Amino acid sequence: MGLKRSYNNIPASELRAFLEEKYLQYNNPSFIIHDPISIPHSFTDRRDREISGFLTAAIAWGRRDLILRSSRLMLELMGNTPYEYIMSAGENELNSLSGFVHRTFNRTDFVYFIKGLRHIYSNYNSMEEVMLQGIKAGGSLKEGLSHLRSVFFSLPHASRNEKHFADVMGGAAGKRLNMFLRWMVRKDKYGVDFGIWKEINPSMLYIPLDLHSGNTARRLGLLTRKMNDWKAVEELTEVLRGFDPADPVKYDFALFGLGVNEKF
Repeated sequence: MGLKRSYNNIPASELRAFLEEKYLQYNNPSFIIHDPISIPHSFTDRRDREISGFLTAAIAWGRRDLILRSSRLMLELMGNTPYEYIMSAGENELNSLSGFVHRTFNRTDFVYFIKGLRHIYSNYNSMEEVMLQGIKAGGSLKEGLSHLRSVFFSLPHASRNEKHFADVMGGAAGKRLNMFLRWMVRKDKYGVDFGIWKEINPSMLYIPLDLHSGNTARRLGLLTRKMNDWKAVEELTEVLRGFDPADPVKYDFALFGLGVNEKF
């Protein structure tokens, strides 16, 4: 379907070949060291990767070097044992987080995120299990994300905490959430994404859409919607599914590389 049309007068087959080339260029181990995904790559335990990936994704906006610095500090404050910390940290340990801040994400948010994760791991085997409940009930990954958000915020919390976990049902693009899902669900021979969530098919994933990938997609004619919201995510992902129905978000590497590294 997607290969029968053209985008900005470029035949879809040529555009797909171009995106495949860029995907292969950027999806390799050298990509890891300068990217937030390097943080969960420093762990081997599944739960530690899941938790460190989620926390890193939660603050993944702004300059990448600052994201990496703040993420490392988060994990250092947790003794670099994220699962053990969230399950056992008492008030004294949580009070020691008082100096942490990354842009608008501060100690209040950090402490609740730890409590929200503790609630999940006290009642489920993984965050994937929560996602699957929502997918089963609603039929799509969007409902899975919404259910995960509901479970995560089921404890008493400050309203400010919620802005750090996008509400995709409310129309948010959910870039950081979709990036986290890409890390957890995708797996190929190149070793960047983890693929530790086995029950969610990569074909269900949505593109992590931000300013850079959105602008690149529009210049290529892949996206017509002007706003970077959930409708834009759905529009772009549907086009990319036309290029690769089984693994549409692999093109995140291409759009990101073109936008950030090549200033496309």
